[in-house]
Amino acid sequence: MKHHLHLVGKGLCALSFSLLAATQVHAQAYPDRTISMIAPFPAGSATDTVARLIGEKMAAELGQTIVVENIPGASGTIAASRVSRSKPDGYTIMIHTTIALSAALYSNLNYDTATDFEPIGLINTGPYVIATNVNFPAKDAKDLLATLKQKGNEITISNAGVGTGSHLCAIMLSQAIDVEPTLVPYKSTNLALQDVMAGHVDMLCDQTTNAFPHLNSGKIKAYATTSPQRHTNFPDIPTTTELGIPDVDMAVWHGLYAPKGTPKEAIEKLNQALQVALADATVQQRLDTMGTYLFPEDQRSPAAHAKHLARDLERFATLVKEANLQLN
Repeated sequence: MKHHLHLVGKGLCALSFSLLAATQVHAQAYPDRTISMIAPFPAGSATDTVARLIGEKMAAELGQTIVVENIPGASGTIAASRVSRSKPDGYTIMIHTTIALSAALYSNLNYDTATDFEPIGLINTGPYVIATNVNFPAKDAKDLLATLKQKGNEITISNAGVGTGSHLCAIMLSQAIDVEPTLVPYKSTNLALQDVMAGHVDMLCDQTTNAFPHLNSGKIKAYATTSPQRHTNFPDIPTTTELGIPDVDMAVWHGLYAPKGTPKEAIEKLNQALQVALADATVQQRLDTMGTYLFPEDQRSPAAHAKHLARDLERFATLVKEANLQLN
């Protein structure tokens, strides 16, 4: 009997070692199949462009295909909701840009932005541009602010819809100089921009990604960027900080996320692959032409991403509350 027990013990020991080895092999094997990257905006959008740009380079580093899946709607909340409910195994990730803004705006989300996601890493960021149609009379940024103060609600400012970044940027500007211009919502950024270029609306606050091509072609005039530093592509355009309104600090930024509970090893491998993608010269050049910057290397860790997200969650919650903008 003792001999029999001894053999069983050996068998259990061997089985334990086999299971341990299998577990270690499995852990080391991530990823071993296709990864889905959810993009919350349509194909052809700036977010979709960034997703496909980095996805291709990350896939090469990881040795597995990354498929970009577009799930647009409700300011990116439909995509975020799906990802929050996805299996936390590293095979469903998300690229997002308005996730902090949506958290502040919508009171009935079925996920918690602060706790239901694992930040993977920050990608790129770019300020907004305060621009007008080419016939607007203000000769420079200071003259623009003076005109806004003088004419108040006679000045019209377009935006891409209630609760969008362009809308909040206009509200920031209005609050900073204590005026109430007429805010004109549209169904999209393109429509808002078209009416400014056509002269039907005076001005707008738009992402560099959308504004810079039209600025280059002389179809709009730019007066300021909503950032502490001047943009390297347009060094002659002053910043809102220089104009004495530093609270008008609006940026669009992309980050990668996974569902809460995704293994740390998967998060680390995804972050490493992201860093390789962002070090690629082709990726850097394309992001630069979009008018955006890479985050500094020391700000691209999951921890740094989490800190950046938390700051914007707090900032936007305060802004939305003060402007009484919360939506259902």
